[in-house]
Amino acid sequence: DKGEFKAGSEDSLFRALALRTLELPVKEMLRQGLERDLPDDPGVITALRSNMSDEDKHDRALGYVVDAHGTVDKYEREAENIRKAWLRDPSHPILKTAILERSVFFVLLPYFRFNGDMGIRSVAADISRDEQTHVAIHAMCAHDINEFTTPALNRLRRATVAWVMDGLSSNTDDKYLDKDFWLKSSDSLYTQGKAPGLADTQRAR
Repeated sequence: DKGEFKAGSEDSLFRALALRTLELPVKEMLRQGLERDLPDDPGVITALRSNMSDEDKHDRALGYVVDAHGTVDKYEREAENIRKAWLRDPSHPILKTAILERSVFFVLLPYFRFNGDMGIRSVAADISRDEQTHVAIHAMCAHDINEFTTPALNRLRRATVAWVMDGLSSNTDDKYLDKDFWLKSSDSLYTQGKAPGLADTQRAR
C-alpha cells in the first residue's frame, strides 16, 4: 500500500527507485561472470547462481513499490542511461557487481529504510539480507581471480550515487536528508567496505 515518505526525501526516493533498472543487469553480469575464469571451487558456481535468482526477487519486490507509488518519467530515462554505463564498463562483471552492490546498493537500501514508507522499509530490509551475502561472495571471488577496481569504475560509482542524492540539500539537520552524508557513506563503503554513519542499519525493526 502507498504510505508517506519523509518530507524532503521524495525526489531522491524516486531517483533511487528508478535505479531498480540495475537489478536484472546485475543478474546478467553474474551470468557473464560464469562464462569467465573463476576460482576452482564448485561452491562458487552454486553461490553465483543462487545470487542470480535473488535478483529476480529483488526486481519483483521493487516493482510492487513502484506499483504503489508510481514513477517519474525523467528519472526513469536517466536511470536507463546509468544502466547502460554500468554495462559498458569493461571491468570484469563479477567485480562490477561487487562494487555496485557494496557502494551503491548499500547506500540506496538504507536511504529507503530511513526515508520510505512501511512497504519500502520492509522491502529494503529483505533485500539487505540477501545483499550482505552477495557482497561477501562477489568481493571474495573478484579478489581470488585478481580483479581490482579502476579509477573509471570508481567515478561511475560516485556519479551514480551523486545522481540519486541530487534531490537533497547539504548540511541539513537530518543527516538522512543530507546529500553529503550519503556520498561520504558510499566513499567509505568503496574504500573500506563499511560506513560508520550507517551503523543504525544493524538494528532490528
